[in-house]
Amino acid sequence: MIVLKDIQIKFGDFIALKKISLEVLEGEFFTLLGPSGCGKTTTLRTLTGFLHPDHGTVTVDGKDITYLEIERRNIGMVFQSYALFPTMSVFENIAFGLRVKKLPKAEIKMKVDEISQKVELESEQLNKKVSQLSGGQQQRVAIARALVTSPSIICLDEPLSNLDAKLRVQLRNELKELQRRFGITTIYVTHDQEEALTLSDRIAVFNHGSIEQIGAPDEIYNHSATEFVCNFIGDINKLSDNFLSRVGAGDTGNGKNSYIRLERMHVNDKKANHLSCSAVVENFEYYGLYIKYTLNASGELIKVIEKNSGTPLYKMGEQVNLSFDPDHLMRY
Repeated sequence: MIVLKDIQIKFGDFIALKKISLEVLEGEFFTLLGPSGCGKTTTLRTLTGFLHPDHGTVTVDGKDITYLEIERRNIGMVFQSYALFPTMSVFENIAFGLRVKKLPKAEIKMKVDEISQKVELESEQLNKKVSQLSGGQQQRVAIARALVTSPSIICLDEPLSNLDAKLRVQLRNELKELQRRFGITTIYVTHDQEEALTLSDRIAVFNHGSIEQIGAPDEIYNHSATEFVCNFIGDINKLSDNFLSRVGAGDTGNGKNSYIRLERMHVNDKKANHLSCSAVVENFEYYGLYIKYTLNASGELIKVIEKNSGTPLYKMGEQVNLSFDPDHLMRY
């Protein structure tokens, strides 16, 4: 449905996007993920028309919209700050785009009422000023305003970043449910790996103006295409050649770095195909659902995540067996 081909954006001598290409399918929840300054918001602004590329094309349903005016693209936008009008009522905020289109008052009221119900805004909230609403309610207003004009695409630029952790988790679940309910093609920008993994159908991982990998969350996490993706997504252990030689991991040369996810390492649970060594518990962090141990294996500090089974914790200074399946190593 959406195709960005060879998009390059320059700001003076700085190249913000280095001829990137990507495709987004109809109805897909597609996330642009990466650290600050990597090009993800620039890509979003190019799609929505706030920026025009120096090179490349943007097409939607086969139509070239590279230089089409913003208001003619039929794309809804939710900004990081929500960009709501604080002195206007919730109703007026949601109705803004419809009034720009000069729709009849009766139709505007019908559409606002309808979309408000869908995003679970109560009718009495419509008369309140947006400044009187909680962060979660303001987000719903911003989403309702973006959806009320029936866009074919909705773009969200870090819409949860200003919320506290608990509300962020709650609202991302609601956001995904809304997207499923509407079936609308969604482009989502975030630097939060957990957000990207839980929300997305597919993810594009950005780094310094380039795309390192595009794939489903499990591909990105379990089969990281590059060393950058491997390190950026989730927590990871980098294992030295010295450690791998000690446990008998075979060929550790070729100038490659070796990594393994924390949950792929095991404490006192050696399987037939596992490599292992003794280690000492140096520290642990208790998260309730799981426990993160830091083990010292002959001077090498290795982190391990163990599911909390209700059994007693391994104690500081306790000697344990550390093991892993060598097939779970990622090498770059």
